Amino acid sequence: MKRKFFGLALVLLIIIFALCSCHGQKQTAEENDVLSINAESFDENKKYEITFWAKNDTNITQIEIYEDAIKDFQNLYPNITVKYKPYSDYRRIYNDVITNIATDTTPNVCITYPDHIATYITGKDTVVPLDGLMKDENYGLGGKKLKFDSPAENEIVQKFLDEGKISGTQYALPFMRSTEACYINKTYVEKLGFDIPENLTWDFVWQVSEAAMKKDKDGNFAVNGQKVMIPFIYKSTDNMMIQMLSQQNAPYSSENGEVLIFNDETREILKKVSIHAKSRAFSTFKISSYPGNFFNAGQCLFAIDSTAGATWIGTHSPNSDISKNNTLDFETIVMPIPQYDVNNPKMISQGPSVCVFNKEDEGEVVAAWLFTQYLLTNKVQIAYSQTEGYVPVTHTAQNSEVYRDYLARAGEDNELYYDIKIKAAKLLLGNTDNTFVTPVFNGSADLRSAAGELIEIAAKSVRRGKTVDDQFIANSFNEVASLYRLNSIVPNSSSAKKVDFGPFPTGAKVLVVCLVLAWLVMGFYFVISRKRRK
Repeated sequence: MKRKFFGLALVLLIIIFALCSCHGQKQTAEENDVLSINAESFDENKKYEITFWAKNDTNITQIEIYEDAIKDFQNLYPNITVKYKPYSDYRRIYNDVITNIATDTTPNVCITYPDHIATYITGKDTVVPLDGLMKDENYGLGGKKLKFDSPAENEIVQKFLDEGKISGTQYALPFMRSTEACYINKTYVEKLGFDIPENLTWDFVWQVSEAAMKKDKDGNFAVNGQKVMIPFIYKSTDNMMIQMLSQQNAPYSSENGEVLIFNDETREILKKVSIHAKSRAFSTFKISSYPGNFFNAGQCLFAIDSTAGATWIGTHSPNSDISKNNTLDFETIVMPIPQYDVNNPKMISQGPSVCVFNKEDEGEVVAAWLFTQYLLTNKVQIAYSQTEGYVPVTHTAQNSEVYRDYLARAGEDNELYYDIKIKAAKLLLGNTDNTFVTPVFNGSADLRSAAGELIEIAAKSVRRGKTVDDQFIANSFNEVASLYRLNSIVPNSSSAKKVDFGPFPTGAKVLVVCLVLAWLVMGFYFVISRKRRK
């Protein structure tokens, strides 16, 4: 009887696990089905209307560049009408796309970020994979039937192109690229008795920032003679944490989406930040406001912001948010962000990309793809890059005579040739090989926000008299993990509690149900067998 019992139990387990396994394989197969668009479905005699969503930095010139690009493109393709919708920030684009996916009213072409695309593609066939379209002989990159000079694939900076890949599939083309820069008030740093080093380090920035907190007998800050001084302001604390971890080769996340940020290096970063936030030598955009405003008023020595924000920073900045009466005259220099190891510099690569959304009419998708390519032509790339400290994403644009002439004329005026803007662009051009990006997956945008939130919590808390110790940090880990529903448990922290990381994965649920069913069947059979023996 026992042999029969265990034999039947084994058979039942094999059958149930086989069913569970088949279910899992079916899901994987569906997830691996890659949408394919036939480029030849485009009909030049058919009318198409496509929508284009893009952000501009409240810069009318950028809007005009988009409008000119649309006009020129429509002259080439009179059968395609492009409707442009401008946005003030990328988060609004992201929210609107998420909302419109549910109603199947997404735009055709969208300026966005790969982190956002990773969320878009959780819906089936929402974003078009571009691998096939890119290689199409007629309508792909550098295709024969194109009516404009589209860059070939090898003419796009490979490092920038790779940023649009998610799980090995190309879902976006780069549009513009930037990094972060440290804008330094050289005049005041030297007034404090420091020489600017060839390579900026975190220790140097912290040391000078603390020295700048010294006041005179009247209660004014000695370095600027004013009542206000915030020596070091960081615009994006998301990037601050990510880059600090990367520079130390510390874990942040894995390629498959495992959250690794809750570690010892993160703890030490938060403790260091809290020390300087407590003395008021360090602050953030969320706490104090835009760093460029304090910098231009002589109230900040180190302002870290995107190279794309260069036109807002400096004594003669054309887009300054403060009045000329409040702007002081000093020498500004532009350097890469501080490093832990100056022999192995690391800085983040960022900037908008372009994706194409799927539609029922494949010809409409191809029309959107053609417009996407047009945004990578030299005319558009160079014009847009000149509005900020962006750099073009193609070798053809970067090496063109027009662009090189633009870079060579830095300082001729404080508009098109604003020297700080061009220096910021040159910074990225000279450090492209030192840039990196974080893994992209569904939830990577939330992890990025969580990284910055950890710094914000630490900085705000010490300003309110709290102590940022191991227990405080463990609690912050749990708070942030719960807030952003990070799918992990805080590691290496005996004082940390488990947090709510969201719903149990479907595959795991199926497995648990299968196990329960198997044991119920075995238990039932065991009881029946006992009764029969009695």
